[in-house]
Amino acid sequence: MTTDRKLLPMLGHTRGNRSAATCHFKCGNACAKDVCNVSGNAYFRDIADSALSRRALLGLSGVAAAAVVIGTETVAAPHAAADFGGWGQGGGKLPFRAIAPVERTADVVTVPSGYDWAPIIRWGDPLFKNAPDFSLTRQSAAAQAGQFGYNNDYLNILADRGNARSGVLVANHEYTNEEIMFDPAWYAENTDEARRIAMAAHGFTVVEVKRRKAGQKWEYIRGGKRNRRITATTPFAVDGPAAGSELLRTKADPRGRRILGTLNNCAGGTTPWGTIISGEENFNQYFEGTGSATDARYGIAAEPSERGWEKVDPRFSARNEGFENEANRFGWIVEIDPQDPTSTPVKHTALGRFKHEGANIRIAADGRVVAYSGDDERFDYVYKFISKKKYRPGNRPHNMTLLSEGDLYVARFTGDSPAAEVDGSGGLPEDGNFDGTGAWLPLVVDGVSKVAGMSVEEVLVYTRLAGDKVGATKMDRPEDVEPNPVTGKVYIALTNNTNRGVGSNAGPDEANPRSRNRDGHVIELTERRHDAASLTFGWSILLVAGDPAKSESAYFAGFPRDKVSPISCPDNLAFDSRGNLWISTDGQPGTIGYCDALHKVDLTGPQRGRVRQFLAVPAGAETCGPVIHDRDDSVFVAVQHPGEGGTFAEPLSLFPDYVPARGREKRGQAFAPRPSVVQVYRTDAGRRGRHGKGSAPHESGHDGGRGR
Repeated sequence: MTTDRKLLPMLGHTRGNRSAATCHFKCGNACAKDVCNVSGNAYFRDIADSALSRRALLGLSGVAAAAVVIGTETVAAPHAAADFGGWGQGGGKLPFRAIAPVERTADVVTVPSGYDWAPIIRWGDPLFKNAPDFSLTRQSAAAQAGQFGYNNDYLNILADRGNARSGVLVANHEYTNEEIMFDPAWYAENTDEARRIAMAAHGFTVVEVKRRKAGQKWEYIRGGKRNRRITATTPFAVDGPAAGSELLRTKADPRGRRILGTLNNCAGGTTPWGTIISGEENFNQYFEGTGSATDARYGIAAEPSERGWEKVDPRFSARNEGFENEANRFGWIVEIDPQDPTSTPVKHTALGRFKHEGANIRIAADGRVVAYSGDDERFDYVYKFISKKKYRPGNRPHNMTLLSEGDLYVARFTGDSPAAEVDGSGGLPEDGNFDGTGAWLPLVVDGVSKVAGMSVEEVLVYTRLAGDKVGATKMDRPEDVEPNPVTGKVYIALTNNTNRGVGSNAGPDEANPRSRNRDGHVIELTERRHDAASLTFGWSILLVAGDPAKSESAYFAGFPRDKVSPISCPDNLAFDSRGNLWISTDGQPGTIGYCDALHKVDLTGPQRGRVRQFLAVPAGAETCGPVIHDRDDSVFVAVQHPGEGGTFAEPLSLFPDYVPARGREKRGQAFAPRPSVVQVYRTDAGRRGRHGKGSAPHESGHDGGRGR
C-alpha cells in the first residue's frame, strides 16, 4: 500500500490544510469529481417573491417574529481564552471557561480547567470474552468482527431505566483509514484480508457499560449480554414501499428484502422508543458503477471502486451479472435495537435514498412521528418524513413500525430580501438578517407519488432525482438536522461548499449566502405554529461560521464578534438539558488552522449567538457524535480518524494511549492512533469551583501533557 497520487488523488488539491487522506477515505475524493447535482431546478433566486408572507407562513397571529440587527463594524477577535465569553453557565448546567483554539498540529485532547477526559472504548477493544485482545500486527477479519470498529461517529450512552449505574453505549463506524491501520509491507501481501478487516470494521457497536454512581466515569463491559457488532455483512431486513422492488433485487436476494451490511454510517439519532437510527452516507465510493445517469447523480464512478471490495465480494461491482442493483441497497436510514442483540436491523425505504447524514425525530402535535434528514453533498437537499401511524407511549412493538410507512417531503427555502442584496460576500442584507420562509414539497403522500413521471418506488430509490424535479433548494452540504428538544426549533448544519458560485454551479442565495463557502453556516428553522407536521416554516441563519479575525462575513446572530470562539465547518449538532446548542466541527484544520472542536452556542436572551469552545481533539482527528449529559457533569465525543494524513511508520497522532515514539514496540506490540469514544467529566476541583478565572485548560498528549 502506498500514499502516492494514485492512492490519494487529492494530494496538492485539498482546500487549505485539509488532509488528502480525509478526502480519499471519508468521501471518495468527492471534491476531485464533478458536482453530482447538475439539475436546472429552481432555487432561491427564482422564487424570492413568494406570494405567502413570512407572518402568514408561521401562523404568528399578528405577533412579529423577533429579529436581531447588528451594525456594520467588524472587529478582529483576539485568540485568547479571556475574550471568548468567560465564566457563566449561559443557561446550561456545565459551567466552563472557553478554551483558546488549538493549533492543528497539536496532538493533545484539550478540555477546560476543572475537567478531565478518559477513553471509554477504542478501536480493537474486544467486546466478547472469546474475542482476542487488539494487536496492530496480528489483525484479522475474524478478530475485528468481535472488536470495537473503526472511526466511530454517531454516539449515545443509554442508561438503563431505574439504574443510573448501567446501560449501553452505541456507536457507528463510518469508514476506515487503511494507510494508518496496516503495515504497508503486510498490506501488500495480504490485501484481500485487509479489505475483509475493513468490512468488519464498518457498521455499529453496541456494548454494555457500567459506573460506580451517577456522574462518574463509564467503563465498558467485555462479555456484556447486549454486546453486539454489526458489520458490512450483517443481514438487514428491508421495509417500506420499496421493499421487494425490482430496483432492489439481486442474484443473491431475488426478493429484494434482505441486504447484507450497512456502509458509511455517519450521524444518527435515538428514537423516543429507544432504538437507534443512522444514515448511510458516502456509500458511492464502495461500488464500481456502469456510467448510468442514476449512478452519476449518486457519485458512483464507472471505474474500480476506491476501496477495491469488489475484488473480494462480487456484489460491489455493478458490472458483475446479477448485482446491477446492489448500490441501490445502500443510502438508507437504518434502525437497530440496542437492547436485543438477536434482533434483525432494518433499512427503511420510506425515508428515501440519498447520502443521509443521519435522521432525528420529533413527535408532531397529532402524535405522528417526524424525521428530519440532510443529504451531505454539495448542492443537495433537506428532507422530512411524516409517519402515517401515531406514536403510542410505552408501546414499543407498535412504535418500531412507525418509520415503515408515511409521507416524504423535500425543502424549498425562500428569502425575504432582494436578490441583489445577496451578492456572495456574506454581507447581511439591508434588513439585518438572512431569513425568510419555506415549504416542504411533497414527494410521496398517502402512498402516491407526487413527482411527475416517477413511481413511488422510483422516488424512494432515486430520491435525489425526485428532489431535482420538484425544485428543492440546493444547499451547502446539509449534514446534521436536529430538532431542539426544549424549543422544538430545528437546526441545520451546512458544513461548507467551495463550489458555490463557481463556473456553472448555483450561485449564492439567502439560505446559502456565500460564494466559495469554506466555513459553512447553521440555519434555525421554525415550523408553522411550532408543529413538526406543518408543511410551511420560517427560517433564519443563526451562524455564518468563520474566524472573525480573518473573515468579515462571519456572523453570530448579532453577538459581538470579538467575544466568540472561531468556528468552521459545523457538522454534528446536540443539545443540553436547557436547550443550548452544541456544535462539533469537521474541517477546521484546513479552513482556520485549528484542531477540530466542540463548541457551545447560546440560543436565547442577550447571549444569543455566543460561541464558546469547550474542547479540541488531537491532530488529524474530527469531533463526532457529541452527547451532552449536563445533569451528570459529562460530555461525550467520538474522536474519529486521529492522525489522519500520517503514515503507519510515522503517525501524526498517538491518541489515546500516547505511547512515546521510541516505545511503540513493547513486548512485540506495535501502537498506532486509535479512534475512540471519550468521556469529558468534571473533576472534584471543578465541582468545587477551584479552577479560577485565570487558570489554563487541561491538555493531555504526547507533547508534554500527561500520558494515558
